[in-house]
Amino acid sequence: MPTWDELFTQEKFRWRDAYQAVVEFVPDLRTAGARRVLDLGCGTGRHTVYLASQGFDVWACDVSTRGLVHTRQWLAAEDLTAHLQYSDMTALPYRDRAFDGLVSIFVIYHGLLSDVQRTVAEIHRVLRPGGLALLTLISTRSGSYRRGQEVEPDTFIRESGDDTGVLHHYFNEDGTRRLFSDFEILFLRLEESDTTDENGNIHHHAHWRVQVRRP
Repeated sequence: MPTWDELFTQEKFRWRDAYQAVVEFVPDLRTAGARRVLDLGCGTGRHTVYLASQGFDVWACDVSTRGLVHTRQWLAAEDLTAHLQYSDMTALPYRDRAFDGLVSIFVIYHGLLSDVQRTVAEIHRVLRPGGLALLTLISTRSGSYRRGQEVEPDTFIRESGDDTGVLHHYFNEDGTRRLFSDFEILFLRLEESDTTDENGNIHHHAHWRVQVRRP
């Protein structure tokens, strides 16, 4: 299985533009009076940099040292600051109720269902009551669903494509709602799109966009 340090050597994994859902989330954070925000699974820093540019006190964590180095360099180039931490998503190194808001985009479904559940429990722990979180989960409607080696129900190791060897756990709507049963779900939408690769093959992408509040 490739490490994220290895994947981040490739330009296609070093995204530059903030995901549109994060841009749309910022007004909600401001309305809620959020100041301290966690970017969980920051990768190479696109949302850490964006949120810092919007004036938030940003904290960010990832399991990739390479990603954190790239994020630190990008922040410095933009004359921005954030608190960066090496951390696994299932055991966050932050105190209870530390954050007003959290984003985690294309991250938490990379593991077994038990890993995802532990991560969501950690999100609940580190958010303050009333804190907001924006997350994405890969959907069972994705064209990659059931492709690759199945290691448990709805969890597969990709055997082809850009992230060959990476675990993906897929969710339907009921599974998504169960996952966030300890939260108030404010927004849940299936987002789908198609892309064409260099060989002319069409790939169908489907993710759940979820916005929740800790009661």
